[in-house]
Amino acid sequence: MKISIVTAAYNSATTIRDTIESVLSQDYPDIEYIVVDGASKDGTVEILKSYGNRIRWISEKDGGIFYAMNKGVEMATGDAVGIIGSDDFYPNNQVISKVAKAFQESNADSVYGDLHYVNNKDVTKIERNWKSGSYKRSKFLNGWMPPHTAFFLKKKIYDTYGLYIATMPNASDYELMLRMLYKHHVSSYHIPEVLMKMRNGGNSNDSLKKRITANKEDRNAWKINGLSPKWYTLYAKPISKLLQWVVK
Repeated sequence: MKISIVTAAYNSATTIRDTIESVLSQDYPDIEYIVVDGASKDGTVEILKSYGNRIRWISEKDGGIFYAMNKGVEMATGDAVGIIGSDDFYPNNQVISKVAKAFQESNADSVYGDLHYVNNKDVTKIERNWKSGSYKRSKFLNGWMPPHTAFFLKKKIYDTYGLYIATMPNASDYELMLRMLYKHHVSSYHIPEVLMKMRNGGNSNDSLKKRITANKEDRNAWKINGLSPKWYTLYAKPISKLLQWVVK
């Protein structure tokens, strides 16, 4: 099967080369790599140009990260689509091979794995360990979600059930996976391995503000899909993230 990988980028010159190299170094033979850049001014476009026809890319103003992801998914011609951030990277060169094998052997319509948050300056230091665990639909009621950039979804499912709601900048990934897995019962398979390394970033005040906003958007994600969480669901979600921190 053909796997499409999408990166949304904006002023990512300091990290995007690591991201690109981690995709292009994968040992799987049938990968389409798409980068959607939001008209960067810092040298990102020059980096993209340096790869010639090894990647597909566009650079133009957009409404934000999920608008860019939607463009990338729409451009994708693969059987399945994965997302990798412009400061993320795969932990090894066999990730996509394992994902393709999981799709083929499980016959599931989505595949996901685990994720490490790493130190922004020293990527060998793990700061958060996101272990997803095997899929059960009921886990969503306990605040569970798979890590977005370690989540791969068949293109036909996007075509059937829609793209990201880009006007939810802090919870569009949660809404999409809730809609796909919980509302529409899309089948899923867990690979019990780290499939993505993500750099930690931002300061605590911004993170707190974003978390409060995201919680409001999380509530709206259930509402707009006509779903009813438990009273504790949206309290359990941030608590589950706190448990991911690696105690030194």
